[in-house]
Amino acid sequence: MTERCSTASRARAEPLWATASTVESFLLIEEPGPWGPHILHSRRLPDAVRAAMSAWQRSLGIRTLLIRRPGRAVQGASRVFVANTRHGWVQVTDLEQLDAVADLDLTGIRGRDGVGLTPHDEPVLLVCTHGRHDPCCAERGRPLAAALARDWPDLVWEASHLGGDRFAGNLVALPRGDYFGGLDADSGPGVVAQYLAGQLDPDFHRGRSSQSWVVQAAVHAARRHAAAFGFQDVVVRGVSGQDTERRVGLLVRGRPIDALVRVSAGEAARLTCHADHLDRPPSYEVTLQEPRPGSRVGRA
Repeated sequence: MTERCSTASRARAEPLWATASTVESFLLIEEPGPWGPHILHSRRLPDAVRAAMSAWQRSLGIRTLLIRRPGRAVQGASRVFVANTRHGWVQVTDLEQLDAVADLDLTGIRGRDGVGLTPHDEPVLLVCTHGRHDPCCAERGRPLAAALARDWPDLVWEASHLGGDRFAGNLVALPRGDYFGGLDADSGPGVVAQYLAGQLDPDFHRGRSSQSWVVQAAVHAARRHAAAFGFQDVVVRGVSGQDTERRVGLLVRGRPIDALVRVSAGEAARLTCHADHLDRPPSYEVTLQEPRPGSRVGRA
């Protein structure tokens, strides 16, 4: 049997940071499964819902995920969440019939005020367990989801493909869109407890999904340098430059810092268990500097 992609990633000590999927808007639909490899083509969903999901992805950039409670299928209404990670909100509704998902008006999903559903004030913790997409997600994700659900049964959901199969077990925390990888049943509860107290564990944090990979790399370096792991300890001021060299302006606990990020091609590797060729994911070198007098950075 070919070596699992997550095992190979660990063996080559591949960095987790600056690997969070770049997505601002999520639609989560409770559907107990089993899930096929690609949920946009799932025959478990009504035709109208699949058509709406595809249209929302194209026009609004919405990432749709199927979710379920770990270890059990709940009968009755399906819970549906809508989230925006840039503005940090989650809204929720319960639908008796999945067909009703197609009737949702999600045109306001990019704004600060939401889409008119009920505000949801608790975190939503998503663990990828999508084994039909990649076996690593099930093998490493299910024990992680079960362990987290023992402590936070109301917060934790299994989810379809989150991105970054080789970093399983993968966790996404909404509404901020913080991605974590390399978790298991032993490490996961501590990382989540720290997160719920407002702190990020840099050993497992992949980045925040509302930020580009370059910005994720800059923020990670600044957090490490200053031991600044609180949610608001690092603020992005803007980005300048292009292509392989970018300058990211940051405030680190109120102090201006510039991060010079150089981008190159990383080591060639199979990025998923099903990959039939090698890819070279980006690699980042970050240098932290005092801002130059009169320097400007564009909007983030």
